Amino acid sequence: MEIQFSGVSKTFPPDINALENIYLNVDKGEFVYLIGETGSGKTTLMRCIFREVVPSRGHISVGGHALRKMGRFELALFRRDIGVVFQDFALLPNLTAFENVAFVLEVMGMPKKEIEGRVVDVLKTVGIWRRRALFPQQLSGGEQQRLAIARAVVNEPSLLLADEPTGNLDNHTADEIMQLLLDINAAGTTVIMATHNQYLVDSYRHRVVKLRRGRIVRDDREGGYESNVED
Repeated sequence: MEIQFSGVSKTFPPDINALENIYLNVDKGEFVYLIGETGSGKTTLMRCIFREVVPSRGHISVGGHALRKMGRFELALFRRDIGVVFQDFALLPNLTAFENVAFVLEVMGMPKKEIEGRVVDVLKTVGIWRRRALFPQQLSGGEQQRLAIARAVVNEPSLLLADEPTGNLDNHTADEIMQLLLDINAAGTTVIMATHNQYLVDSYRHRVVKLRRGRIVRDDREGGYESNVED
């Protein structure tokens, strides 16, 4: 799923400039790191892609859809093609791992038999099939993140937004989660990952977009966490 930002700015009351004059094109099937200090605009940019946030100025197109013109029904269909992974997992505590993933498809009205097949497949893919009957609080941090990823991709989205998916994990577990994201990307899903993890960015080279105070200050096709030249 391709993404285009054209002169996008977002100001939150009273005068917080979260994004300022963003021009950004992401091709279908790309893997893009968003980096920058806390408060640089990474999460706001991702929320704009999902149209959880509407820009103050400018235009955004995702998969050929002009987001500003979408009605409620069209927006609901559009969001079905986007998976979102949160740093805090955002799992439903009273549902088992299996039920957490199935819930996404149940809301969409998918037949029970198809739901079961998809959930089985995705839990095996992320490596937690044997933990399917456990509740989130019974899982390790890495297992919870795997579950969050399973829930985000069970509907086979064209775009995956991952906001600090390894932020609370040790390096070994972060590596495992990164491998999952790379496999998802290799299957054709566009992935945008906001991160502060320098080790991952330097180890798995992909496009790096750096934000500072709401502006893009660097865009390297196969960059590291730090630029060779001063931003």
